[in-house]
Amino acid sequence: MDRNSFTYNNYIKILERELVPAMGCTEPIAIAYCSAKARAVLGMLPDKIKVEASGNIIKNVKSVVIPNTGGRRGIAAAAAIGALAGDETKGLEVISKISDDSKTKLGEYLTETEITTLPADSDYALDIRISAYKDKSSAIVRTVNEHTNIVYVEKDGVILEQKDISDINDTDCPDYTLLSMEGIYDFAETAFIEDICHVLDRQITLNTAISEEGMTKNYGANIGKVLLKAYGNDIKTRARAVAAAGSDARMNGCELPVVINSGSGNQGMTASLPVIEYAKELKTDREKLYRALLISNLVTLHQKTGIGRLSAYCGAVSAGAGAGAGIAYLCGGDYETIIHTVVNALAITSGIICDGAKSSCAAKISTSVEAGIMGYEMYRNGQQFYGGDGVILKGVENTIKNIGRLARIGMYGTDREIIRIMTE
Repeated sequence: MDRNSFTYNNYIKILERELVPAMGCTEPIAIAYCSAKARAVLGMLPDKIKVEASGNIIKNVKSVVIPNTGGRRGIAAAAAIGALAGDETKGLEVISKISDDSKTKLGEYLTETEITTLPADSDYALDIRISAYKDKSSAIVRTVNEHTNIVYVEKDGVILEQKDISDINDTDCPDYTLLSMEGIYDFAETAFIEDICHVLDRQITLNTAISEEGMTKNYGANIGKVLLKAYGNDIKTRARAVAAAGSDARMNGCELPVVINSGSGNQGMTASLPVIEYAKELKTDREKLYRALLISNLVTLHQKTGIGRLSAYCGAVSAGAGAGAGIAYLCGGDYETIIHTVVNALAITSGIICDGAKSSCAAKISTSVEAGIMGYEMYRNGQQFYGGDGVILKGVENTIKNIGRLARIGMYGTDREIIRIMTE
């Protein structure tokens, strides 16, 4: 791919926009971010906060431990820590630097502050509106579609900022429609290392660190440790275990940041850690690892473009297929091997539901990575699933479109029912 071409530079912009650090599960962090921003607009610490959130936000905040809150879970804790001590200038790392004094005061602040939660009257899967009050003053901040995409800011009834949610003429947003399996493979093969190493080095460093944390300490159901204990230490098991261990830690309050993918830390770890582990096993040089990570990350993003940030479709499935593609590349697979790996993986696991962020995400990650590896091993051994096998169509792009349709449209009702079950 020509380094000076629009497509090449568009791929670079996608990576730089998507592979960013976040501390804590991104949905409660988005609430903390909006709350911190509302406090900043208000100009003082609020004594009343109203949180209006879409069902998918409620689902993903309900059960996950929020870092720097003393093991607390839920929307009220996320809103409170953001308002009390969040740094709104840090985006998804809004609560990464919380003082011991603020941690101590959080319990009292939660007790003394009226925090109410309401379901948002919204058609958007990701929609958060924070209203903060103190004395006779008020502030409102709303984010939609992206975790830090603020579309509305108001103080004391005066609109300070407003963005048309349906406005697609965002000059800062790269064109995701240019992603294709063929384009991703071409880019990964030809990318100049100096253009992408800064993004991938950060992903390798941060995601490896939280994986090691999950392996050495006690978090959640300890899926990473269980995998090694139950199934041994071969590379296929280790690839699953390192990703699961990262999720064990992240879903249960670990205060280390990760580099996300498609707005999700779990997807960022799933797309990267198995590939990194295979590179260690194969003693792959750094450049080959970079190129494999380009494939795994971009394949994940390509699938998620048709699905959306949040849905009833487990994002680990997309990332597991992405990881399988990256592993196939590391093992010497060509373009045909990679696309058949993705199709095979999607045929296996495209029914896993998303019922929120929590400890069991680690087990779903393990299953999704296993499907990615199985997809590669099938094709390596002369086997594959064919068009007409269920939702699989001939041609990898057609299959990816089908999966997007399944997740976005077919599982719309499933999503609503999951949210009802979780909130009854």
